[in-house]
Amino acid sequence: MKFSEQWLREWVSPALSTQALADQITMAGLEVDAVEPVASDFSGVVIAEVISREPHPDADKLNVCRVDDGSGEPVQVVCGAPNVAAGQKVPFARVGAVLPGDFKIRKAKLRGVESRGMICSASELGLEEETSPGILELPPSAPAGDDFRAWLSLDDHTIEIDLTPNRGDCLSLKGVAREVGVLNRMAVESPAIAEQPAVCEDTFPVAVSAPEACPRYVGRVVRGVDVGAETPLWMVERLRRSGVRSINVIVDITNYVMLELGQPMHAFDLAELVRTIEVRHAHDGETLVLLDGQEIALRPDTLVIADADKPLAMAGIMGGEHSGVNGATRDVFLESAFFTPLAVAGQARSYGLHTDSSHRFERGVDPALTWQAIERATELLTRIAGGRPGPVSETASPDHLPAARRVRLRAERIEQCLNLALPGEEVVEILDRLGMPAVVEALGAWQVSVPSWRFDVSIEEDLIEELARIHGYNRLPARRPPVRLGLSADNEARQPLARLRRQLVARDFQEAITYSFVAPDLQGMLAPDAVAPRLANPISSDMAVMRASLFPGLVKALMHNLNRQQSRVRLFEAGLVFRGELDSLEQVPMLGALVAGPRSPEGWAGGRDTVDFFDLKGDLESLFALSGSADDWRFEPATHPALHPGQTARILRDGRPVGWLGALHPGVRHELGIRAEVFVFEVEQAALLEGRLPIFAPLSRFPEVRRDLALVVEATVPVQALLDTLREQAGEWLTDLHLFDVYHGRGVAEGHKSLALGLTWQHPSRTLNDEEINQLVEAIVAESKHRFGAELRG
Repeated sequence: MKFSEQWLREWVSPALSTQALADQITMAGLEVDAVEPVASDFSGVVIAEVISREPHPDADKLNVCRVDDGSGEPVQVVCGAPNVAAGQKVPFARVGAVLPGDFKIRKAKLRGVESRGMICSASELGLEEETSPGILELPPSAPAGDDFRAWLSLDDHTIEIDLTPNRGDCLSLKGVAREVGVLNRMAVESPAIAEQPAVCEDTFPVAVSAPEACPRYVGRVVRGVDVGAETPLWMVERLRRSGVRSINVIVDITNYVMLELGQPMHAFDLAELVRTIEVRHAHDGETLVLLDGQEIALRPDTLVIADADKPLAMAGIMGGEHSGVNGATRDVFLESAFFTPLAVAGQARSYGLHTDSSHRFERGVDPALTWQAIERATELLTRIAGGRPGPVSETASPDHLPAARRVRLRAERIEQCLNLALPGEEVVEILDRLGMPAVVEALGAWQVSVPSWRFDVSIEEDLIEELARIHGYNRLPARRPPVRLGLSADNEARQPLARLRRQLVARDFQEAITYSFVAPDLQGMLAPDAVAPRLANPISSDMAVMRASLFPGLVKALMHNLNRQQSRVRLFEAGLVFRGELDSLEQVPMLGALVAGPRSPEGWAGGRDTVDFFDLKGDLESLFALSGSADDWRFEPATHPALHPGQTARILRDGRPVGWLGALHPGVRHELGIRAEVFVFEVEQAALLEGRLPIFAPLSRFPEVRRDLALVVEATVPVQALLDTLREQAGEWLTDLHLFDVYHGRGVAEGHKSLALGLTWQHPSRTLNDEEINQLVEAIVAESKHRFGAELRG
């Protein structure tokens, strides 16, 4: 909402500076985004009348004008504007004037003709951002010789506030003035809105077929309107300072009433309406050409204003081109309606539209404004453009209008929420100023009537928020609650997510936080088999579906880094993924990571090797070890459409699949333009966080026994399967088993590999002898040969 400070001060003018007023509004919950002057700084510009205009003797596009600037003698000036004419009132910069950009006006000769001053355009005075094609024409009533800046009240500011969706009541000057009046305990002086008597008996029939969406529709015929009448400069300026462009007198008046009172209105060309107005839902196949020239196909759930033949407008959003006011319009039908927020919410966005009207109706417009707005618009229209108004007609469905609301408020609840015991007199006084009269129900309790313009007040806490706002958030005391808080039990069998984060950071990863919305194409490449919800109103085409995997966000972050010459990337992310359609949606917390580029940071002691599959596998295994249950995890070869066929593993815990690890598929990398090899993993958080309760085991005082075995097996044999077999056969006293070498080459048959394994035994109460260990080794070798064809390497 953007408005002029001077316009606001006509309604209510506290003794505050501009910045203090803006700060007060912000502290009341209506955040001020910007305070800007309405015009650039300039001086020495007066109102002048063009007495004569003659062609320049030596230049086709220049004119020699004589102007009366109120100094007593005509002033000669050379002007190149095509629209300058004798009899006009114009802004005139005298010699010595300073225009925006520190441009000083001096005497000059243009093609041999003396020029003493400059007739100005709106852009030259900083009143428009775009370059104006001609001079700024002023009304004939503008007094020649008066200071232009003072006459147009340009020592003013525009204040722009960013309203939360629940404060639709402040999307008008009336609403903002009401708030300022409440904050400063001042009366608000609003313009008197008198009933405009009917001069003719003409009406136009109206029918409402969707009363639940449009409970009130008010209309009025006004005949003989001069659509060519000039919009008064004061109105044009107020519209401009509110960010609205002047179009024609009828549209300007409806826009002005919307800004002033908060009621969107529309004016139809009466000659274009066929037999009746009907408020209904669109029929299948109907189309509408909007005022901006865009043709749209209407859906059956869209509320429209139609006549007997066709739709005329999207209700509460935008009018149609066919029935809009134009230069030939003589008779108009003014519309002022109440559309329920649910009937309009989301409709404009679903068609790619957003209008001042839809912005207000979506948030709630006071249903009591319809009559005030049509009387105010009629008064302005007949005063400025003439016309003969007919009687006001109303079509209403009281059962569907918002019901009067009463909310119970308790003093004890106020103190509980605000940590402050407000006196009852102050509570009643604040609520009365807000237009919410409070009636004492019992000691320390009130029944509060909610006004029709406050759609956001429905429960006790809403009233308490209002009390805090007006009393002043900065005046609320800060106290510690007198509550004894007990310590929660620590589940030692479950580790916190923060510990996993710290572990990855310690291993040189950086945490990434990416959007839950991703591009459909990217998700199709990285998780082609996934089913995830598609957004009905995406922020952009690159954020149109919910992510079914963390891979798209991490890969996009990688590309962002690579495009900025960051070749070594190590990222992880913890977040939700979304699987299934909306009616069966599953939200799964996942932990994912991505590595690419050199294994070590650049340095004199570091090599230039790039990361590989086993680097990331080691990082992941370090997370398994944190839980004390590393033996519960397994990796098995598998295939994933987005991962390299020979470098992909499915991650299992206790035999259940919980994630993936692998290299990004070369085809995917080529399509995304990524040259470096990329390795990724993704694991369910629930599996990672589940640990094992630590249990103390006494240390043995007896010596360990170690045996190293080199087993030759086929290259396709998974090492994990071999390790599981060795554990089975090694007995209960095995304390350590690890692979410390893999060898291919001379001495090992082609298609085979030599696996060097270290096994360590230790008995808790005695020394193991060679005979016991030899028996275990023989059992291990025999079972390995039986299951995998393993042979001891000679």
